[in-house]
Amino acid sequence: MGKVLIIGAGGVGTVAAFKVAQNSDVFTEIMIASRTRSKCDAIVKAIGNPNIKTAAVDADNVDELVALFNSFKPEIVINVALPYQDLTIMEACLKCGVNYLDTANYEPKDVAHFEYSWQWAYHERFKEAGLTAILGCGFDPGVSGVYTAYAAKHHFDEIQYLDIVDCNAGNHHKAFATNFNPEINIREITQKGRYYEDGKWIETGALEIHKPLTYPNIGPRESYLLFHEELESLTKNFPTIKRARFWMTFGQEYLTHLRVIQNIGMARIDEIDYNGMKIVPLQFLKAVLPNPQDLGENYEGETSIGCRIRGIKDGKERTYYVYNNCSHQAAYQETGMQGVSYTTGVPAMIGAMMFMKGLWRKPGVWNVEQFDPDPFMEQLNKQGLPWHEEFDKDLEL
Repeated sequence: MGKVLIIGAGGVGTVAAFKVAQNSDVFTEIMIASRTRSKCDAIVKAIGNPNIKTAAVDADNVDELVALFNSFKPEIVINVALPYQDLTIMEACLKCGVNYLDTANYEPKDVAHFEYSWQWAYHERFKEAGLTAILGCGFDPGVSGVYTAYAAKHHFDEIQYLDIVDCNAGNHHKAFATNFNPEINIREITQKGRYYEDGKWIETGALEIHKPLTYPNIGPRESYLLFHEELESLTKNFPTIKRARFWMTFGQEYLTHLRVIQNIGMARIDEIDYNGMKIVPLQFLKAVLPNPQDLGENYEGETSIGCRIRGIKDGKERTYYVYNNCSHQAAYQETGMQGVSYTTGVPAMIGAMMFMKGLWRKPGVWNVEQFDPDPFMEQLNKQGLPWHEEFDKDLEL
């Protein structure tokens, strides 16, 4: 159907490339680009399709992106680079008439702050250019928004309470490692918590609120309340929501390491002087921690991510739980990457597929829940992330 350009050659980019290549009826030409071309070439070798093109590009540089876009002429860009680079890639898309999709909202380098305002501000420019920009099309954000839209369309007249629950019950046999980019991961979970209730945002201490939740096929796991960007868009797009929260599980060993990292200053994101050089402690830490791409081979267990929803249907209260469990080993056997990369990379491909098929195509900047969820939900079952439903059960929340 058309050309796709994947920017980013990490774990998520690898999975997205594998899944794009598996759907050659939709994606007729593929290019993978990143700062280091050899990483892209390694992905092509792993996929075994020499027709996939590769390129080196600095995604912080609009002119380099423009030159690449004008050379390859993609119909859509799948941005699985760093969240810092969202705006430069969006600028290049506007200059070249290319449609856009990402998996995480923009954040500035100098502050751990998650907000859609920077990207929503591009809405009129994309609309006037006749281009579609799809924001947050990973799992959470991404599938979590599609799940919510599907629930609203089929199972509720009014969604009132939304809890997104994310459990990684896997074991990678490392003393300490993050499942995606360490810099982004640690920034995310060390910021203050925040949730939405009765029309306002309530701030909490970092990981201050927690409780055990029971996950399918896994059992009870201590789950911690933190802020996640899809809460911002979902409360905006589903105004009947009275309360929205996000929960994620962490093991005690992980939390102990994290506390030490913070206490000794290694989670700092400001520059310090070291032997006459400027370094950012968290970026140095990233360089010495295990690469998330290398965790898959010995990763056991599974993830479980879903939405627990309470609201009204036909005048009666109803509860609904929709979720996916993903095996780390099954993800590794298919793509060479662990389950956290898989659960983000597969939805990114499906979102691009929805665009290519003309199902998610409207000028402007949109979050995934603003499109028809049904064809996306159908593809989740076909592409390796099957979902399950439970009705009128105790949500524990």
